[in-house]
Amino acid sequence: MISVRAQIFDIFDTHRPGMSRKAKTARAEELLTLVGVDPSRLSSFPHELSGGMRQRMMIAMALALDPQVMIMDEPTTALDVVVQRGIIREIMRLREKLGFAVIFITHDLPMLIEISDRIAIMLQGQIVEEGTAEEIYRDPQHEYTRRLLSSFPSLKGERGDFVRTGVSQEGVR
Repeated sequence: MISVRAQIFDIFDTHRPGMSRKAKTARAEELLTLVGVDPSRLSSFPHELSGGMRQRMMIAMALALDPQVMIMDEPTTALDVVVQRGIIREIMRLREKLGFAVIFITHDLPMLIEISDRIAIMLQGQIVEEGTAEEIYRDPQHEYTRRLLSSFPSLKGERGDFVRTGVSQEGVR
């Protein structure tokens, strides 16, 4: 079993081989603080952490080398809705603060509509539609996109407000 500290240090050992142990510790503590985790958790093991905390640790690890782009594949899968919202808010806060781009790979179209600048819809490995969140929501061009949008529950009938995100037809970014 590998501790959180060992996992983060492994990144520095691989990509910043001259980094001192003191500098690694300081940077690891800074990263955990940045994602809202107490630095004392560096000595923890993954099985000792909640799903949301494990996800925050993964985000901290991804930020360790100051990326310009983060690719996140289903970053909130297997987390409850409240934790999902917290993780997404945290990613968006960090994106604004640190200035990196995020590419989300997800089936959660309502979440994408709420947070994305642009969306690409893929079917069998091919992009079938691409546009702003508003364009995708208001005027989907491809049948697959229309089916995706209609598959999510609503409170107000067909393609009304999305339950999980609270995005309304009037409130799309």
